[in-house]
Amino acid sequence: MTQPDITPHTVSAIIAERIEALYGQPLAELEALADSTSDATLLAALTSGHSDLVLAERNIAFQRERLRELTAPEREIGRHAAGHILDCARRIAESVATRDACAKSTGTVLAGLRRAPAPQSQPPLPPAPAAPTPATSYTR
Repeated sequence: MTQPDITPHTVSAIIAERIEALYGQPLAELEALADSTSDATLLAALTSGHSDLVLAERNIAFQRERLRELTAPEREIGRHAAGHILDCARRIAESVATRDACAKSTGTVLAGLRRAPAPQSQPPLPPAPAAPTPATSYTR
């Protein structure tokens, strides 16, 4: 039995590169940062979307390999094997739909973001003027 191909799919690799380029850090560091923050952040959403994408791609590769095993020319396809073949095909279809949805949503968010340029050194702003003192009113 051969090992399933679980190398990263092109889509998840491209998304990972875009996230790293946007934040200027390796994805592993960004995931650790996102996991350490209790608030929901854009970084957490992007890394979560990437993780879902990787999982879907790995499942596609695994199920595809399993389908190849089940439909090998030397194997007889009986009633039992037919059920497994249909199950693999269903799982591949679900994972492809998940992969495509994750890639589309994460890619769309990334397309709308740009890395902010590094702040240029500017002279400090002058202090704000003092607030005027209220006028005193005299009554008789």
